[in-house]
Amino acid sequence: MKINTFRAFSNRNYKLYFSGQSISLIGTWMQRTAIYWVIFDKTNSNFLLGLVVFASQFPSFLLSPLGGIATDRYNRYRLTLITQSMSLVQAGLLTSMVLFTHYNVWGIFVLSIVEGIINAFDLPARQSLVNEIIENKENLANAVALNSSMGKLAWLIGPAVSGILLVKFGAGICFLINALSYLSVIIALAFIKVSPHIPQARTRNAFVEIKEGFNYIINTPLLRTTILLLACVSLFVLPFYTLLPVFAKVMLKGNAATYGYLNSMIGAGSIIGAIILASLKSNKYMIKILFSSLLILGIALIAFSHITVLPIALFFAAIVGFAMMFQTTVSQTIIQVEATTEMLGRVLSFFLMAFFGLQPVGGLLIGAVSELTGAANAILFQGIFAVIITISFVYFMRKQESLRTLFNKS
Repeated sequence: MKINTFRAFSNRNYKLYFSGQSISLIGTWMQRTAIYWVIFDKTNSNFLLGLVVFASQFPSFLLSPLGGIATDRYNRYRLTLITQSMSLVQAGLLTSMVLFTHYNVWGIFVLSIVEGIINAFDLPARQSLVNEIIENKENLANAVALNSSMGKLAWLIGPAVSGILLVKFGAGICFLINALSYLSVIIALAFIKVSPHIPQARTRNAFVEIKEGFNYIINTPLLRTTILLLACVSLFVLPFYTLLPVFAKVMLKGNAATYGYLNSMIGAGSIIGAIILASLKSNKYMIKILFSSLLILGIALIAFSHITVLPIALFFAAIVGFAMMFQTTVSQTIIQVEATTEMLGRVLSFFLMAFFGLQPVGGLLIGAVSELTGAANAILFQGIFAVIITISFVYFMRKQESLRTLFNKS
């Protein structure tokens, strides 16, 4: 079982990549937790909490197609090294502002926008790099699942540590640790050996290539359905996390540490899901897993929404993380396996537009809705939406002949 679950680690490059990213992502979650808590703690505004999520992620929605083109055109390894170095600079500026100036929340908003711009180019390059450094393509799905487990492990550790540090030392220390954590990625990349990049002759402009990638997705039923489903989930369901600071402070009567624990339990559930997914020996049931996990996510959010007892809230938070991990990782696995190498960067850029780009729009929307209905009811609505989306897509797939065949095969 161990060999099946961790078989991608047989690749030296992937082990280096995994090690560097693991440290960095813990820092990323510490910074993210600190930013969201600081914004709500200083303003007590659900809407501004949604706005900072929008500021940090919406640039990815706008610029991800360009990031995908850059990934397909240029050296993915070098592009990842550049974007990670820029992220280090952004985190350093945030640290300096918080530790050494009398800052206000608008400074955090501006640097959050900068982070979103960098991520629009970093995420397609970094995700595609995994495909490039995995020599045995039979291990690719395993590597994608392990990547998700790495992210979820960071989600478990980062918020818990951040919550404790926020109470004891303030946000500046969380931002400093994140800045230093980027050094682990840069050092790991320095030791990774990749094949020399062979530039491809380009006779078309960027917009033609974006259109080509879009048409490729539209004409590939499985990719089209997967990305459309993810877009709906990202817009109407996943932004529940925007309200976690409100939920921790208002519903559970807690502090930054309570918020950190909620995040960490979501991460813990995600890790369990990632390990199970990495242990699967084939991709045969991916589509059915995709819809089953979304249904579980919806039911878990409905149950979680009005809980006022911390241990019970933590339990359902873990189930939410478990289901969410399957939802997002299976989507990415389908894309990595189905897309051709030539189109992978552009397909991933549309995937990232759907995943990271629409969440801030949903965060902004749910922040406004929660101002009127309260955080608990807003989360309840998101759980109901998850159930409705599941039923609608399953019905649609069974009605469409080409998709019905894919659904039955899975």
